[in-house]
Amino acid sequence: MGLLQDKLSKYTLPQEIKARGVYPYFRCIESEQDTEVIMSGRKVLMFGSNSYLGLTNHPKVIEASLEATRKYGTGCAGSRFLNGTLDLHLQLEKELAEFVGKEDAIIYSTGFQVNLGVVSCVTGREDYIICDELDHASIVEGRRLSFSTIYKYKHNNMEALEKELKKCKPDKVKLIIVDGVFSMEGDVANLPEIIRLSKKYNASVMVDEAHGLGVLGRNGRGTCDHFNLTKDVDLIMATFSKSLASIGGFIAADKSVINYLRHNSRPYIFSASNTPGATAAAQAALHIMKTEPERIDYLWKITNYALKRFRELGFEIGNTSTPIIPLYVRDIEKTFIVTKMLFEEGIFINPVIPPACSPEDTLIRFSLMATHTVEQIDIAVEKLLKCFKELDIIK
Repeated sequence: MGLLQDKLSKYTLPQEIKARGVYPYFRCIESEQDTEVIMSGRKVLMFGSNSYLGLTNHPKVIEASLEATRKYGTGCAGSRFLNGTLDLHLQLEKELAEFVGKEDAIIYSTGFQVNLGVVSCVTGREDYIICDELDHASIVEGRRLSFSTIYKYKHNNMEALEKELKKCKPDKVKLIIVDGVFSMEGDVANLPEIIRLSKKYNASVMVDEAHGLGVLGRNGRGTCDHFNLTKDVDLIMATFSKSLASIGGFIAADKSVINYLRHNSRPYIFSASNTPGATAAAQAALHIMKTEPERIDYLWKITNYALKRFRELGFEIGNTSTPIIPLYVRDIEKTFIVTKMLFEEGIFINPVIPPACSPEDTLIRFSLMATHTVEQIDIAVEKLLKCFKELDIIK
């Protein structure tokens, strides 16, 4: 065995968790992604999906993907920079820019690549990146690749943000990067105050709308639109893998920013472009978002219903106000155990442990889709209450 293999073979934590019978990852789904899925030959209620509008199996989305695959093939065999740009990509970029209220946009192959490719290259050695401590991992990786000075502030704490802004040299670029909706906690960024501080300290703002697009704002335009602050936000990114029922992501901004990224963002330049099928699926989902606002209305109806039920029953759910509902366990072992118990009860839900959160903030993440019924929510809530009481998480 070589030195590398010897070193990595010492990583045995997954095996230890499997030995205890509570390993919760890579569970195999044998059906379409819907409110019910087939796992190990039986039906399980799905409350672990990010498909907020429930469009992954929509006939129009599927047909658009099939038609694009028939026309263009299964892949582009190159990067957007070279032979991988289709008219389909350009059409979707135009529509996305118009939808979120910016001059231009470019598409990346994944949402993770958007943040990696943008955050790592838009600021320089003498500049500053200021992030919420709970920003998504893709933002963390992007800032690690940046040569800029990095500051973090306490989650959604505007006094802490201002303290970090005061450290920055006034004549240097300062970029505040924040999740619009935080992916594990479900709470919404205090964007009005962030914008006020950005103007006070001459900083730019980038908002990650991965979990806001399709949920907040007019026809799902996101957090920036929700607060009527689109014009004050410099860069808006989002993924296709949530409400847009596909895979990929985009960044939207003014033409000068997009022009720079198009020629300098390495994950954009050196990655194969989005497949035709994925691009067309995202475009079809976008059209549904714009023409069927009743989906979002219903999503909020069941979200408010679920939030009310969880609070009344004594679950600790933090400051969430969105379809992402964290159910705090605050114990790593119990988080694994309750995930297994719920699966045995027919409920699929995701455990959240370090490094996705601190050890004292472990939780299970309950997420809603516009295709869930009130009956399904009631079944899940009752099963959750039973399991949480058995483990003494709720008295």
